[in-house]
Amino acid sequence: MSTDNTDVRAAAAQVMGPILAGQGSLARLLPRLEQRVAERDRPLLRELCYGCARTAPRLQLVAARLVRRPPSDSLVQALLLLGLYQLEYTRIPDHAAISATVDAARRLKLERATGLINGVLRNAQRRREELQRKLSGNPQFSSMHPAWLQQRIKAAWRDRAADIFRANNTAPPMTLRVNTARGTRDEYLARLQEAGIAAVPCALSPVGVTLEEPRAVTELPGFAEGDVSVQDESAQLAALLLQPGAGERVLDACAAPGGKSCHLLEQQPDIHLAALDIDEERLDRVAESLARIGASAELLCADAADTRNWWDGEPYDRILLDAPCSATGVIRRNPDIKLLRRAGDITALAELQARILRVQWQLLRPGGTLLYATCSILPAENSDVVARFIAETGDASDNTPQMLEGQPWGEPQAAGMQLFPATGGGDGFYYALLGKATP
Repeated sequence: MSTDNTDVRAAAAQVMGPILAGQGSLARLLPRLEQRVAERDRPLLRELCYGCARTAPRLQLVAARLVRRPPSDSLVQALLLLGLYQLEYTRIPDHAAISATVDAARRLKLERATGLINGVLRNAQRRREELQRKLSGNPQFSSMHPAWLQQRIKAAWRDRAADIFRANNTAPPMTLRVNTARGTRDEYLARLQEAGIAAVPCALSPVGVTLEEPRAVTELPGFAEGDVSVQDESAQLAALLLQPGAGERVLDACAAPGGKSCHLLEQQPDIHLAALDIDEERLDRVAESLARIGASAELLCADAADTRNWWDGEPYDRILLDAPCSATGVIRRNPDIKLLRRAGDITALAELQARILRVQWQLLRPGGTLLYATCSILPAENSDVVARFIAETGDASDNTPQMLEGQPWGEPQAAGMQLFPATGGGDGFYYALLGKATP
């Protein structure tokens, strides 16, 4: 497709269009399109794409009120939402936002849609207060979550739902994991202070640091040398819960992008770690992360649910199963989840999780420990899966601690513990520490 490589709105549409069609994600599409716009425009490109995805459920309701016949072309849909986002959420003057969005359609060879886009955006500009009044009572409009998801969250966490929606709709903090094999957290906080970077220690993770303002990793002292890594506080708890011992065989199933593998080796370098992932490209990121901290592991590109082609028959002492999930606990970091997930995905994912868990359990030695983890906040993928597994498995027990690092953490479930996304705090995660009985 021909496009002016310097036009930021055309690039944004080429990111958002495939996402609306269910054919891509921000993580995969945005880096490619960033290279096609001028460097000065890249922050705006990111704001348009992330902001549009974050507010899309609301923008789609507005668009539905203004368009008599919804356009079938996903690029046109994207331009409409991007235009509405600019009108409602940016400081770009209305006339400039409308004109530039229409111009982006021309650059994308969508001249036939310019009249529609211009008319809808000007109508939205004129009817802003009326639309706000008419739609304010719609739960999808107020929560900025698709109807099926806001209903599920309310059903599972009625008292917490408003806080979850609020956290999901805000930008996440930038949190670091200090490599304590190379220095203490206090020492690293002092290095940040010397560099003029304001930060505070995390509340739950003893190796976590949250920056007051996000920074490029190139600005972080010692990042290139592996002294520190970017990792959410909730994700940092995985290695602290699993606690591998020296000499143990450890499997990190579904390991990409590698943060938890690296943390396990930082915490206990003297383990035999295998990092497994089905995606070869994502496994390359694990290798890069390991190389940066000066660690190594056995890398396996394979399906965690099918051991025939990769398991050597020797049982593992500890297994970290970061199961594939809806990622509903990390929506603030990946707002396109609101557009990509469907209600039917949850049942399919729960079935996949249960299958992988049963297979991985067979690889664990008697007396060993398996940590089941997801970045979901939906019980169907979390406590329901684990409680059912324990009920059906005679040698499995729930050993999830109620205290971590001497303090309460998470919310106890029928099995395991649930963490919720918190404004200024960690992401939504679920953990269940399972012990395998000895004969």
